[in-house]
Amino acid sequence: MLSTLLATVGLPALTRLVSGGLSRIDNPIAKTAAKALDDAGTAIGRNEITPEQIAEANAHVQEMAKLDAERETAILTQINATMRAEVASEDAYVRRWRPTFGYAVALTWMVQMAGLTYAIVATPAIAGEILSAMTHLTAIWGVALSVLGINVAKRSQDKATAKGDMPKPGLLERLAAPLTGGRSG
Repeated sequence: MLSTLLATVGLPALTRLVSGGLSRIDNPIAKTAAKALDDAGTAIGRNEITPEQIAEANAHVQEMAKLDAERETAILTQINATMRAEVASEDAYVRRWRPTFGYAVALTWMVQMAGLTYAIVATPAIAGEILSAMTHLTAIWGVALSVLGINVAKRSQDKATAKGDMPKPGLLERLAAPLTGGRSG
């Protein structure tokens, strides 16, 4: 939510923060971006970029943050409706896809780790290459474990709601609260 941060902090402060971070990266593109942001900060300091222009930029960023929050709210509303339909479904598989996915991820992880362990023990000479090759699976495991984490969190929330407990607002709801005046959904 960069736009929310920018809307909250403001253009001059965020320019300094991002420039400082980029300047520590040993990469020519990052260094160039850091210098450009430093130059923008200098221009702001010399009033070459007027307070009116900064206010206009901040207003634009606030509008973008509002649009982002509205988009996120629409997405979460659709997800909520889908999950409500899933919970209300009489189809046993629709109600049990989360545990099925969890078991599938756990089984896949176990098989992969067993295979990895066997490959390293059986061919220690190329263990480094095997481990290096495993890094190519990071993205797919990141997605699978993220989905699993969301499934677990949402199932816990479903159980709390079924007991009559009001769920606590999530991170996105807490971030969007200042933009929506405390309204969620």
